[in-house]
Formats: sequence, structure tokens, C-alpha cells
Amino acid sequence: MARNKYPEQTIERILDVSAKLFWEKGYENTSIQDILNELKDLSKGAIYHHFKSKEDIFDAIAAKEGEINGKYFTELKNNTSLNGAEKLREVVRSNISSDATKRIIEASPNLLDNPKFLAIQIKRIRDVVTPNFILPIIEEGINDGSITTDKPYELAEVITLLLNVWLNPLILGNDISRQNNKCEMINEFLNQYNILLFDENTKNELSKY
Repeated sequence: MARNKYPEQTIERILDVSAKLFWEKGYENTSIQDILNELKDLSKGAIYHHFKSKEDIFDAIAAKEGEINGKYFTELKNNTSLNGAEKLREVVRSNISSDATKRIIEASPNLLDNPKFLAIQIKRIRDVVTPNFILPIIEEGINDGSITTDKPYELAEVITLLLNVWLNPLILGNDISRQNNKCEMINEFLNQYNILLFDENTKNELSKY
């Protein structure tokens, strides 16, 4: 078999086709064979040369979608018109209303039935979301006086876990009344730190999941 001279292009093709199928059919209803049928000119061995499993393909797609939110975060972090508490609220609002987030939620399987995905999510919370997204904003809020805490990392971690686990419809369901109650309880809990994450518009966006 001839060596693939353009592996990056092959990877992008696999991801693009897989994403299209995942968004249309959902993760659980898409097989490796479906992906092969759509690609037409690649073998199963070629796919497994780049990705160990369908789960790894989906994780790579989710990471790409996350980069879209990451670009917005960078812009938000440099916005001098908002204080730390306001930026934190905007991060939550934009993430919930993001098309990238909605695509991942709609295509993903139930995380309790797929522990590998749940483990990936928790690892991303620990290694990426908490230290790179939430913590810097909390530290900015402490510096500008809009957030009051002497435990910034722990506060960042608990906020991230509440948003990505307790509110995640793929883990604990998406009953609208319960979701609204959870949003209100999170607001009540974070009020002691001068943080308000959920207004009516954000709760309405959450109810669409």
C-alpha cells in the first residue's frame, strides 16, 4: 500500500464526514461502516491508522468544536468593558447558546451509559476548562473587586462541575422545571461570592437542550 503523503488532509476528511453523520444521525446511530461508505475511497485500516475507535473520532470532533468556544473566550478575556463577574456570566451564556455546544449535546450518547465519554468530560474539566477558562476570570474578578473569594481555584472547579455535570442533560436529564430550579440554586449558592450566572435569557437557552 502506498504511503499517504497527506495524512493531515485524510484526518480532516475523516473528521468532517464523521461530524456530518454524527450531527445527522447521532453518535450511537453512526457506525464506522457508515463513515467508510460516505468517504468511499478509504479502508477501515486507514481510519484505524489515525483513530483507535469511533469514540476517539468523536472526541477529536468535540475538541475542534471546543476551539470555536475557545476563540470567543479569548476575545471576551480581552474585553475591558466587562468586569470579572460579568465576564463569567457571559462565558456561561455564550457557551449555553453556542451552536457548537448544541451540536455536541444533540449528537452525544447518554454519558452514564458511556463511561469513557464521561471520563473524557471530567478530564477536560480538570485539565482545560477549569484552569484555562474559569479560573483566569475569577482571578480577574478578585482583582477588580467584582468577585469575593480567597479560594479561587476551588471556586472555579465547583462552578465548572456544576455547569458541566450537575446541569448536563446527558448525565442527569433535561427536565425543564428541574433545570430552572438548579439554575436558581446555583445563583443562590454563588451569591455569597457576588456571582450571578443565570438570568431569564440564559435559562431559556438552557431549556432548549
